[in-house]
Amino acid sequence: MNRYLLITARTEHFNPEDVAGHYEHLDRLKKEGCLEMYGPFGDATGGAYLISASSLAEAEEIGNADPLIRRGSSTVTVKEWRLR
Repeated sequence: MNRYLLITARTEHFNPEDVAGHYEHLDRLKKEGCLEMYGPFGDATGGAYLISASSLAEAEEIGNADPLIRRGSSTVTVKEWRLR
């Protein structure tokens, strides 16, 4: 398993009502054992979360399943993160 950093950024179409679904998504990932840590940015422009996944494609699939992304409230950038 590799680690991937998923960086979310709010769009001009951000809807605060999508946040509850986002946290449900994160809770589900935590229960599945692939979410390591997460949190919002201090300037309220988005946030990031660190997951374990078997491939970049799987990590992108997880990121794109986030309700914030599916509904256009945010965009996601997925990077493999080789922590030391």
